[in-house]
Amino acid sequence: MTFLEILLVLVLIVINGVLAMSELAVVSARRSRLRAMAEQRVRGAKRALKLASDPGRFLSTVQIGITLVGILAGVFSGATLGNQLAAWFESQGVAPGFANPLGFALVVTLITYLSLVIGELVPKQLALRHAERLACFVAPAMTVLARIASPLVWSLDRSGRLVLTLFGRKQSGERQVTEEEIRVLVAEAESAGVIEPEEGRMITAVMRLGDRPVRAVMTPRTEVDMVDLSDSPAEIRRTITGSVHSRIPAHEGNPDEIIGVIHAKDMLDGYLKRRKVDARRFVRTAPVIPDKMDALEVIEKLKNSDVHMGLVHDEYGHFEGVVTSADVLEAIAGVFRTQEGNPEPNAVQRDDGSWLLSGTMPVEELTDVTAIALPERRDFHTLAGFVLEQLGHLPELGETFDSGDWRFEIVDLDGRRIDKILARRLPQRSKLLRSA
Repeated sequence: MTFLEILLVLVLIVINGVLAMSELAVVSARRSRLRAMAEQRVRGAKRALKLASDPGRFLSTVQIGITLVGILAGVFSGATLGNQLAAWFESQGVAPGFANPLGFALVVTLITYLSLVIGELVPKQLALRHAERLACFVAPAMTVLARIASPLVWSLDRSGRLVLTLFGRKQSGERQVTEEEIRVLVAEAESAGVIEPEEGRMITAVMRLGDRPVRAVMTPRTEVDMVDLSDSPAEIRRTITGSVHSRIPAHEGNPDEIIGVIHAKDMLDGYLKRRKVDARRFVRTAPVIPDKMDALEVIEKLKNSDVHMGLVHDEYGHFEGVVTSADVLEAIAGVFRTQEGNPEPNAVQRDDGSWLLSGTMPVEELTDVTAIALPERRDFHTLAGFVLEQLGHLPELGETFDSGDWRFEIVDLDGRRIDKILARRLPQRSKLLRSA
C-alpha cells in the first residue's frame, strides 16, 4: 500500500511539472514562429496559437490543474505518508511526541524538493529552450483540459479581469514587441552566429534611422558646393569642374534661396564642345525637405525625385544642407571610401583603453562605446553637438568635462568645428572594475 501511495505522489508531481512546462511553453512561444509552423501544418501548432491568443483562459486552466494537483499531493504526502513514517519511527523506539513532527517534516521536505526540481525547475528550463516545439506538443491535451474545465475557467477568467479592472489595468490584446527586445534578439543571433556582425550593425542602424531626423544624416551646408547663377559663365564653369560632386545646388545671389540642382553631366557636352553654356537651362527641381522630417520618410521623397537629392531647410526657410540616397546608405552601412582615400573611423580605441572619437560621429554610436545614457528628446545628433550641450559654449583646445563614468577632452579643433575628442574612463570607475 505504501508503494502505491509513493507512486501516486510521484505521478502527481510529474503532472504538476507537465502543467508548469505547458504554461511557460505556450506563454513564451513566439507567435510568429507558431504561425509559420501552422502554415507548415505542424501538428498542434494551430491549437497552440489559439491558446496563446487567449492567455487569460489558458492560464486559468493550467492554474486549476496545478492547484488540484498540489492539494492532492499535500493530502497524500501529509496525511498518509507522514503518519506511516511517524508510525515507523515509533516502532524503532522514537518517542511519539517526537516521531510525529519528525515524520511530517521529512515527508514535507522530500516532497518539496521533488516538487521544485521535477515539478518546476526542470520542466520550465525545457520550456524555455524548446518553447514552440513543446507548445505544439502539449496544445491538444491543454485544449481538452480547457474544455473540461470551461465553466470554472470562465469564472476564474472573469474574476481575474474584474480584479485587473479594479486596479486600473485594461485587458491588453496581443503583446507588442519593443525595439529593445528586437535589439536583444539581434545581439543573441549575432553571438550565436545566426547573422554576421555586419548584418547586426546594419539592422541596428536601420532601426535607429527611423528615430533620427534628416539633419542627422544630411551633408551640412558648410560642406556643400553651390553654384551662384549670377556669376560669370567662366566662374560657374570653374565651380562645377572643381567640385567632386556630380549634383550641385544652384542659387542666384542668395544662398538661402536655392533654385534647384544642376547635374554636371548635363553641362559636360557643352563644355567639351566649347560652347557657351547657360547654366540656368540645366537647373532641375529638387524636393524641399524640413530638417525635422524623419530620415525614413526622406527615402520615399528621394525615390520620387529626378535628381535623388533633397534640399534641407529649417522652419525659417534657411538652407541647412542636402541629403542624398548615398547619405542614407552611409547611415546604414557606414562611410564609403572616397577619392581622398579611406574614411577615418568614428571611434578608435587606444592601448590605454581610451577612445579617440570624431566630432561628426552619430551620437547613437557614443552609447555603443561608452554606454552613456542619452535623453530621448535631444536637439543634437553628433558627438560635437553632445559636447556643446554639455559645455554650453564653444570649447577651447584641451577643455574637459565629465559625463557618466567618462571624461571628455577636446584634442582637435578645425576653426569653430569640434574635430576630435578623447574619452577616458574616470579613475574611480577603473578602480572599481579592477577590484571586481
